[in-house]
Amino acid sequence: MTAPDLYIPPKPLSLWSVVALARVLWKGDGNLLELLPAAAYHFDVGNLGYSRRSTVLFNEPEAVREIMRDAEGVFPKSDLMVNALEHLIGDSIFVTDGARWKRQRAMIDPAFSHMRISHAFGAMQAAVNDHIKSLAEKAASEDAFSLDLAMSHLTADIICRTVFSTPLQSGVAVDVFEDFTLFERSAVQVDVLRLIFKPAWSDIPQPAEVLAACERIRRHLGALVDTHLEHADGFDDIASSVIAARDRDTGEPFSREELIDQLGVFFLAGHETTASALTWAFYMLADQPQWLKRLRDEIDRVVGEAPVTFEHTRQLPLVKAFFKETLRLYPPITFMPRVALRKATVAGRRLKKGALVMIAPWTLQRHSKWWRDPHAFQPERFLPEQESTLVQGAYIPFGQGPHTCVGAGFAQTESVLILAELVRRFDWWLSPGQTVRPAARMTTRPADQVMLHVRPRSA
Repeated sequence: MTAPDLYIPPKPLSLWSVVALARVLWKGDGNLLELLPAAAYHFDVGNLGYSRRSTVLFNEPEAVREIMRDAEGVFPKSDLMVNALEHLIGDSIFVTDGARWKRQRAMIDPAFSHMRISHAFGAMQAAVNDHIKSLAEKAASEDAFSLDLAMSHLTADIICRTVFSTPLQSGVAVDVFEDFTLFERSAVQVDVLRLIFKPAWSDIPQPAEVLAACERIRRHLGALVDTHLEHADGFDDIASSVIAARDRDTGEPFSREELIDQLGVFFLAGHETTASALTWAFYMLADQPQWLKRLRDEIDRVVGEAPVTFEHTRQLPLVKAFFKETLRLYPPITFMPRVALRKATVAGRRLKKGALVMIAPWTLQRHSKWWRDPHAFQPERFLPEQESTLVQGAYIPFGQGPHTCVGAGFAQTESVLILAELVRRFDWWLSPGQTVRPAARMTTRPADQVMLHVRPRSA
């Protein structure tokens, strides 16, 4: 039972499997979170409905570790995910497995040095300072604005400065946000009827509007790549390192299209996932303003009136815990689907060839067996003195095993900086009359954009 005074932020209504399926089909919005039955938050291993290919959800940390480690190469990334993403990020490191993934990873490993926080922190600060000016203008006008778009613009600007050494133009940011939103809503990965009736590895065509959105996003990325190809010696950033990468066997570089694929992963995954988490963090700050005071007390004590430095971001345990708890309740990547290449057995469950093997940070991180008051927002559980008591392997917002997100440290430092600088300067409140509900498509976002207001700090 959950104590009545605990804060339970928005979550989907959990229903019986058949009722949940009927609701999703009736709404037709592809929100897979609402397909999860109530039992999914309690069982260790269980079926998600009934389909031609079989869909099995694993919530047991050791089983999840075995699947994600995939020592025998039995569980590559799901064909559904690959099919949905290939038009956006091609044959990139995000969707490949096996020998192709190892080749790509070896080629771009040197670029990861540019993800060092000390190297990137100045770019982060510059983008945040520009965003503070934008928020000050919004405070002066008192107009409502889209929290989702604001966070996407800020994190895309940070990634653009880090990957391509240039600020992101506002018009490009809006275009990418709108196209990625269209992509998330319409990509066939979330077509429930196809999920039920199509066999594994079916060729599933994407809607024309999705293909057009992917083409526009790739065109923006291509323009940024071209500036580096034309001036190869003029940059010291992630893009220049990936351009300089060579295949260790053939000595060949990435082609222009391959560069768009690989840098598209840095750009899109690097800003969309962080923007997703920050959208939920600032929503909860607006919904629960007592947290503004608690976070400000820590920020004022540690930072004072000086700019937030890299060292400060390591000295703000409550701000860090606030963000970690946001990631627990709203993991940016809601599902990490794998597919069984052959018959296999995991945690005593037999899987047939082609079975969809679901790893869901959403259910694992809200599971009644691993978390006390699993749906409640309690950042204190991630304070240093409490974190050691958490169940190992039950918290995987950045994945696990060899495919763990290489930008995890980058994202966490970036988010603590953003929270610290914006929390200490502004009050936030929601526009009235909104119903906020989470939706799982490519990332965990509000089903509809959250509109809010901002004003200079009042206390």
